[in-house]
Amino acid sequence: MRPGSAPPVRWRFLLLALGGMAMVAALWGGLARMGVLGSVPRPTWGADHGPLMVGAFLGTVIGLERAVALGRPWTYLGPASTGLAGVLVLAGGPPLLAQALLLLGSLVLLAVFRQILALHSALHTWTMAGGALFWAVGNGLWLGGLPTARVVWWWVGFLVLTIAGERLELSRLLRLPPWARWTFAAAMGWMALGTFAVTLEPTGGGRAVGLGLVAVALWLLRYDIAWRRLGAGEPARFAALCLLGGYIWLLVGGLLALGYGSPAGGPRYDAMLHAVFVGFVFAMILAHAPIILPGVVGIAVPFRSTAYLPLALLHLSLALRVVGDLGGGPRLRAWGGILNTLALLLFVLHTAWAAQGHRDAVFR
Repeated sequence: MRPGSAPPVRWRFLLLALGGMAMVAALWGGLARMGVLGSVPRPTWGADHGPLMVGAFLGTVIGLERAVALGRPWTYLGPASTGLAGVLVLAGGPPLLAQALLLLGSLVLLAVFRQILALHSALHTWTMAGGALFWAVGNGLWLGGLPTARVVWWWVGFLVLTIAGERLELSRLLRLPPWARWTFAAAMGWMALGTFAVTLEPTGGGRAVGLGLVAVALWLLRYDIAWRRLGAGEPARFAALCLLGGYIWLLVGGLLALGYGSPAGGPRYDAMLHAVFVGFVFAMILAHAPIILPGVVGIAVPFRSTAYLPLALLHLSLALRVVGDLGGGPRLRAWGGILNTLALLLFVLHTAWAAQGHRDAVFR
């Protein structure tokens, strides 16, 4: 990164805080949708639960991380746009403007990856660039009026391709055989074809996406470097357990999609999506937060053994939720949703507690 090219840390912290606000609103809205809470301050918090979580929170965090890595001022337009979109949803602003801002943020991320590919063209960078493309296409379809149930698989592809590309980059340390890279590319390609298909035909396309997710999960379980880190001591062991647990949830989500296709809503829809978004994606966040925060906002997060508490609660609560979705009953599903929320909030509070005494850079 060139000196002076990035905004002050406090402004990057502000963008991260906007993403965090969107996450809290999405969690609140998700509980209201499940009937756990009677109401929310704005109806959009519940109606746009998914876009808030994927676009305004995760999109802002990923866009901010890439902007810091590339170190060019224009790249911060992406996370600023998605963060502002979240503010509009929270305030009940014009929906089309919020959707347009999310689309703008994803297009900026796509432009960021164009620069990254010019600097370093490799399978892992192309995979992550494909994730950015999926996000942009999904946001464009959503702005064009396609229902969320059809668009959501593009958002799934965004996150799965982004994370899988990052893990492939780290797996270079293992010197994978050439055919392992070919199977990785084939799994990604199949998932991409399924995502195109699900937009037109939900059942068959959803099953194709499911098969792709299963293939990606099995590849990660077989080749990811996390297995080598289990014996490396803390915090490497904690991160490895987060990753491996996340891959298992990705496998569960893929198997559910393979069996049920892409229903337009209901318990099965809830189970397959939250297996991916909560079980897989948030497990990755728990693993990578101590790495991302120092680079993005200058906050060191020393490892504490109590980090296992939110991780255990995340897996337990999601298991309750999925079992409730698949026949255990609405009460079990509701408790799973409540404990999901508590697990994520506990993670945020634990991270803030662990970072005490290491936050001076934010306020310089």
